[in-house]
Amino acid sequence: MINRCPVTPPQIDEVPAVIDDRFEVQLEATEACPRYLCRVIKGINPTAETPIWMQERLRRSGIRSLSPVVDVTNYVLLELGQPMHGFDLGQLSAPVRVRMAEVGEKLTLLGGQEIELKPDTLLIADANRPLALAGIMGGEGSGVSAETSDILLESAFFSPTAIIGKARAYGLHTDSSHRFERGVDPQLQAQAMQRATALLLDIVGGEAGPVVEVSDEEKIEARPQILLRHQRIQRLLGIEISTDEVEDILSRLEMQFSVEEGGWLVTAPSCRFDISIEADLIEEVGRIYGYARIPTRRGAFGMELRGRAEADFDLLRAKELLVSRDYQEVITYSFISPELHKQLDPGRDGVRLANPISADMSVMRTSLWPGLLQTARYNLSRQQERVRIFESGLRFLKSASEIDQRQMLAGLITGPQLSEQWGGAARAVDFFDLKADLEALFTLTGAGAGFAFSAAEHPALHPGQSAAIEFAGRQIGWIGMLHPALEQQLDLDGSTYLFEVELEALNAGRLPAFAPLSKFPSIRRDIALLMDAEIPFDRVKRCVQTAAPEIVKDIRLFDVYTGEKVDSGRKSLALGLILQESSHTLTDEEVDAVVDAVLKRLADELGAKLRE
Repeated sequence: MINRCPVTPPQIDEVPAVIDDRFEVQLEATEACPRYLCRVIKGINPTAETPIWMQERLRRSGIRSLSPVVDVTNYVLLELGQPMHGFDLGQLSAPVRVRMAEVGEKLTLLGGQEIELKPDTLLIADANRPLALAGIMGGEGSGVSAETSDILLESAFFSPTAIIGKARAYGLHTDSSHRFERGVDPQLQAQAMQRATALLLDIVGGEAGPVVEVSDEEKIEARPQILLRHQRIQRLLGIEISTDEVEDILSRLEMQFSVEEGGWLVTAPSCRFDISIEADLIEEVGRIYGYARIPTRRGAFGMELRGRAEADFDLLRAKELLVSRDYQEVITYSFISPELHKQLDPGRDGVRLANPISADMSVMRTSLWPGLLQTARYNLSRQQERVRIFESGLRFLKSASEIDQRQMLAGLITGPQLSEQWGGAARAVDFFDLKADLEALFTLTGAGAGFAFSAAEHPALHPGQSAAIEFAGRQIGWIGMLHPALEQQLDLDGSTYLFEVELEALNAGRLPAFAPLSKFPSIRRDIALLMDAEIPFDRVKRCVQTAAPEIVKDIRLFDVYTGEKVDSGRKSLALGLILQESSHTLTDEEVDAVVDAVLKRLADELGAKLRE
């Protein structure tokens, strides 16, 4: 075909029936066997021998000569690609039944091996017993022997899905199963029957009966018509092949085609069941055209390196910081159970998978917390009392038109604050341990002052120990203690604290800038303030910093008091203000002026008063 050498197919003439003997066929498993042909041949010479020319051709093909009937079926297999089988007619009881095996049935194969049949195995049986594993191997009780004078010749089409894996399940591998597993031409059976009949009558003699054919054409897949576009050939192969040459190649491949606008409507021959889409046809065109004729070109691809700001924050630095603070990185599935999603994020619809791995992994996570909580529960149930883990990855939020995928960084701590040791009193982790870890992370970005914590409620967090994380006036995450109800539902023992932030916000850092150290001493002034208990320290800190940003170098909160001598709903904060000038030593008058400015700003913005 490739070299345009003529191929002479075997001459196959119809062999007319000379006797009326026929064998009834009942096709019970039409999905697995949509076409079955058989033919009675009587009066063969059991002492006849296979001719030397056939023995030699079989030998050169790696097949040992056994007997004329077996040799003929093997020869037709090589010649046409259709596996066949011959039964001893005297051992059969009509009708032939093509059916699935029944529970408890057994069959002794030609090699003497007895097998117990599985219900999903396709059988050739007669009225009384199984005769053969369809498309795999015949049975010992119905095989052709040296005394056989009458045979029933079989030629059938077995669906690959019915045969694939069955031979291996019984520890077998035959040429027949090898062919049927990969697919056989569903229109070849009649030709194979005529060819095998002619060879048998020529070698062993006998008289042939009529061919009995039973089929269910609806179960035999029709060859599709495929649109082959000329422009598509050029695009996939990278060369232009003339219209005449494409049509010549299709004709040499025995494909039927009609000319359409811009291409051809092609129907592949029944033997080419591997051709189902346009790309398959283009592959065949390229193969026959010759890959050696396609010029080799070295691809030239431009590479554009994206510029990266020096201030961008590297995720690896965040991971190294968390590891240095005794965290361990975990990687969890992006798929979670619908129940866990509803528990942690009831107000948001999750993205459901069309084909989930399992029912427990059918929703895309809207937070990294589900995976962290499952990991924590797994470790706690295995006597790991102290768990400190983090994960970076995508969360998936459903919007009106698309799915919002956002990179997040999340962490979880539970158990003792320190590993078991003797140097200090043991205590459990608390909200401020986790907050300190986050503040260290924010400081690492170079924009630590831009991050803020504000009291807020989240359905998965304890209402009294939760806060929203903000940056540049936008909420970027959450921190808090897991809600006690969820602690119980998830079988977590103790208090569990979590955080989650958007990685994009961490990237908005800034480069550190050198500021000369002041040669002049700093001064500390302590003040005690009374204010509403709901005011967070973060607001107090920002208010103090804006009052005198050039002089107030640090603010230290060293006491929080509520109780006696403090009204209900109020609290007392004790602050240490560290003041310093870069050009001179501060005088008492300057320090008093700064403290007065701070107190005025606190009173105006927060209603705070100096505690007497």
